[in-house]
Amino acid sequence: MPTYTIHAAKTNLSKLVARAEAGEEIVLARGKEAVAKIVAVRAKAKLNRKFGALKGKIKVGPEFFEPLPEEELKLWE
Repeated sequence: MPTYTIHAAKTNLSKLVARAEAGEEIVLARGKEAVAKIVAVRAKAKLNRKFGALKGKIKVGPEFFEPLPEEELKLWE
């Protein structure tokens, strides 16, 4: 993990945030003592989803929409 002083981090904050968004963890130090860490709140996920990719592969029958039996409903409570 790269470590930067607070002064250096203030000067390069936008670059450090971009690196954190890319998945890197940045440590901030006051003098030689580590005091904070910059990390991404949520990692960017690259999803290759394609609308309709499962069309014709999955079928839901009419029984899916029928009410559950009482004994099974009690298990959910």
